[in-house]
Amino acid sequence: MHYYVYEVKVAMKGYVTAEKMAERWNVSVRQVQLLCQNGKIDNVTRFGNAWAIPEDTLKPTRTGKLKPGCKTKG
Repeated sequence: MHYYVYEVKVAMKGYVTAEKMAERWNVSVRQVQLLCQNGKIDNVTRFGNAWAIPEDTLKPTRTGKLKPGCKTKG
């Protein structure tokens, strides 16, 4: 029995995949997927197992509080 994995390509004008956005933002693909899943990126659409993200989307900034005892760099 043969199993084939088909990769879903997003071919919508004005949208890119999580892979392309991960390259632009210099983060992992999984991080982009989690941002989409958790609603941190606006106007995303999911097609099967692929995310369609608007091309002009800026990388979300972290707005969470630091854990007690953590210090920021600088």
